[in-house]
Amino acid sequence: MRSALIVYGGWEGHDPEECAQIYRRWLHEDGFTVRMATETKAFADPSLNELSLIVPIFTMSKIEKEEAQNLAQAIESGVGMAGHHGGMGDAFRDNVDYQFITGGQWVAHPGNIIDYTVDVVKPDDPVMQGIKSFPYTSEQYYMHVDPANEVLATTTFSGEHAPWTKGVVMPVVWKRMYGNGRVFYSSLGHRAKEFENVEMATILRRGINWAARE
Repeated sequence: MRSALIVYGGWEGHDPEECAQIYRRWLHEDGFTVRMATETKAFADPSLNELSLIVPIFTMSKIEKEEAQNLAQAIESGVGMAGHHGGMGDAFRDNVDYQFITGGQWVAHPGNIIDYTVDVVKPDDPVMQGIKSFPYTSEQYYMHVDPANEVLATTTFSGEHAPWTKGVVMPVVWKRMYGNGRVFYSSLGHRAKEFENVEMATILRRGINWAARE
């Protein structure tokens, strides 16, 4: 049976506990055993490399060097990692080891909560299959991203809220490898209520299953 660890905490504005409970339910339904932790010291556990999947939900905050190194070693050995929005893409801002794993880091969301479009660019990928481009209302994440990412969906900035971003095509959903570990990320999901969006939830649930080691 596949096993997962959800580590949640950090900035409360992203509803970390509520999101963790949604992931927990999904993973149980999909046949995982699930362990929950609320402190980053869970990343330092020597048994981390025995897991199938790690889900970080820890916006901003700090991670100790040894914790990040142990996490990186686990992913490199084949453990999967997956997550969403700031819980994974704006966590531990001062730790480059962590950012090297995730493949991106949030830097801005011009206009805050706005209407924008998510464009599916790899419709044949199993994560995106059957999903067409769709409207979305949330923070439109502007990110620094790794060119090695395999991008599955993007969004285009209008420039209305930051004129210098007009026409910028920004990755929204990607997958990547970190050593032998699969890494999946979606920038959607500012609040837990957004998990009610069918496209957002379908992409994320498929993504965490893709990332998980058998």
